[in-house]
Amino acid sequence: MRPHKLALILAAGSAWLASAVFTPALAGKTLDAIKQRDQVVCGVNTGLAGFGAADSQGKWTGLDVDMCRAMAAAVLGSADKVRYVPLSAPQRFTALQSGEVDVLSRNTTFTLTRDASLGLHQTAVTFYDGQGFMVPAKANIKSAKQLKGATVCVQSGTTTEKNLTDFSRANKLDIKPVVFEKLDATNAAYFSGRCKAYTTDASGLASIRSREAKNPKDHVILPELISKEPLGPMVRRGDDEWLAIVKWVVYGLIEAEEVGITSDNVEKLKADSADPVVQRLLGKTEDTGKLLGLDREWLARAVTQVGNYGEIFERNVGDKTPLGLKRGVNALWTQGGLQYAIPIR
Repeated sequence: MRPHKLALILAAGSAWLASAVFTPALAGKTLDAIKQRDQVVCGVNTGLAGFGAADSQGKWTGLDVDMCRAMAAAVLGSADKVRYVPLSAPQRFTALQSGEVDVLSRNTTFTLTRDASLGLHQTAVTFYDGQGFMVPAKANIKSAKQLKGATVCVQSGTTTEKNLTDFSRANKLDIKPVVFEKLDATNAAYFSGRCKAYTTDASGLASIRSREAKNPKDHVILPELISKEPLGPMVRRGDDEWLAIVKWVVYGLIEAEEVGITSDNVEKLKADSADPVVQRLLGKTEDTGKLLGLDREWLARAVTQVGNYGEIFERNVGDKTPLGLKRGVNALWTQGGLQYAIPIR
């Protein structure tokens, strides 16, 4: 090929790539449906305090719930434009696959099998967790390896069930799983003494203990974690535009905390901050929203109405809540944790 022809081809390719990079996103079918009904339909837990639970007036709260509220604020302008669909563990993936919900935000672990075989997409990790065990304090059990031959309550349709089997086999414990489909049934069996121990995500154990135990101090969560459980929202495959919105809303909440944007200071920072990252995140100097099919205020609204990641964590599961969870691995990467937002730029 002659040099001048190669140069023309390279120039044309560069021009096409530049235009492709900066082309505003087209609305996908999920986003179209959300805008048409003026509501995000969010699949949540049937009742897990701190993550997804309704009070006696039907008001939903929790870390997973707040992720859906942030999506609604970014897309529809109001964090209140969400309809919550409570789903059991066996129901959750079918509900998302069938289109019953737009997004599943229900303490769901990301795994290769779930990402590659269910027709679903993992998005971003909102809570790093691990599977643990809870036992009655009076049993004086200090380690999960003392559960040889014990009955252990576990919910079906979860990674928890397989992890328990693997842990038992690896340590020759001959643990006897007592399996239930519904969370309420699992809770009732453990607290009635049918099982010697209860296993699920450590955060879930803290939630169940705080909400279901007559006296939370009568139950101990053992120190070992036997698995990695990265939790976060999932969406259907085939709609990259909605995938991008869900993912970047989560990253936006994390990056807002990184640079000190809170629900209380958005307008002040928008007016006064000289930090180019802050100005970009708040839509003052750049319109990142057009790349997502949203407006330039998408993240400013989400943070104003719901808070940054740290605010969401502390309000729902942090030190001053009944769960009393430390940030731990869910601290920002700058503070020794794993929460690290892909840059919005």
